[in-house]
Amino acid sequence: FEITPSMAALPSSATIFYSPSLTPFTAGQRSLSSPTRIRSSPRVLRGFHSLRHREFHCFSQNATAGGRFNSFSCNCLSAVSTTTLDYEFTDGGKEVELRLRLKTGETLSPKDISVDADGTSLDVKEKRNGLLITLLETNQLFEKIMPSETIWYIDEDQLVVNMKKVDGELKWPDVVESWESLTAGMMQLLKGASIYVVGDSTEINQKVCRELAVGLGYSPLDSMELLESFSKQTIDSWILAEGVDSVAEAESSVLESLSSHVRTVVSTLGGKHGAAGRADKWRHLYSGFTVWVSQTEATDEESAKEEARRNKQEREIGYSNADVVVKLQGWDPTHAKSVAQASLSALKQLIISDKGLPGKKSLYIRLGCRGDWPNIKPPGWDPSSDTGAHPSFS
Repeated sequence: FEITPSMAALPSSATIFYSPSLTPFTAGQRSLSSPTRIRSSPRVLRGFHSLRHREFHCFSQNATAGGRFNSFSCNCLSAVSTTTLDYEFTDGGKEVELRLRLKTGETLSPKDISVDADGTSLDVKEKRNGLLITLLETNQLFEKIMPSETIWYIDEDQLVVNMKKVDGELKWPDVVESWESLTAGMMQLLKGASIYVVGDSTEINQKVCRELAVGLGYSPLDSMELLESFSKQTIDSWILAEGVDSVAEAESSVLESLSSHVRTVVSTLGGKHGAAGRADKWRHLYSGFTVWVSQTEATDEESAKEEARRNKQEREIGYSNADVVVKLQGWDPTHAKSVAQASLSALKQLIISDKGLPGKKSLYIRLGCRGDWPNIKPPGWDPSSDTGAHPSFS
């Protein structure tokens, strides 16, 4: 899994490259999501160390040609390795603290501990019998830290690592980015905004939608099920009887009725008969955050990112309006949860880059989903008589 959120000026977007050959979860991740709580004894500090004067390799933010995109590179699924389940994690607001129980019964000195951190990773090792044993290793902390402000010390039989957050307002549910921490942490960022899953495959849209809904505790809605229930016929028979345009119009009406809902994940129709594939049917899709799940022949992250960039420029394709693009190198239904996790990770970075987005989505809904996204016009604006002279809300 590689995640590469690319923040465009308007609208913002993110691109993810997924290869099913990579293991989606590790045992370390599952163990870290449910830590054993440790009762801390009074602090007896035997060492106090700072990483402030060390050199770090941070993930880059590079503008591409034209300055339109900034790329953020990180691993979507955290590679976590740990030899202990005994740890305690607390979020203190501007800082987070990690306490790891040291396994050895011998007296330790600072020379027996190795702590390496950069903006998004942490590597903690303990020297035991002449060997360095990994206590915790992750290449994806829940969010970015200031590595130069990281300090650590030994407190009796615990190693305490204190990290200063880049975003002091964001609450960390856990030290690593995992399915559990993402689903818990996204609630504070989404602020009730709905999510729409779009793309050429109705089946993929449905499976990713269900995983997202279960994880977030949102209501899952399926436009295909709603349409078939209403028409008393399958989508295929509807297409044969009335054509693809009729189905697209009907789904557009369904999306209009759902646009005022909150805390829902909506699976949309794929293919030419789906409304989301048509650029002129996005008026009500803008009410929520959209995830475009797209299959690709790309074999690496850079190729997938370039393909997504080209797709975003093809404005006649409705999917190009999506907030999040997930490029799939093949598809395995058993990995739907992994694709859902990648989508949440990208949405997290997208909203952190502009925390006003959920509020802007809410305003767009309150003003009637008039199709003026992202440059929302004042109340009373009529899209049919727009002269371009009206100011827009920021």
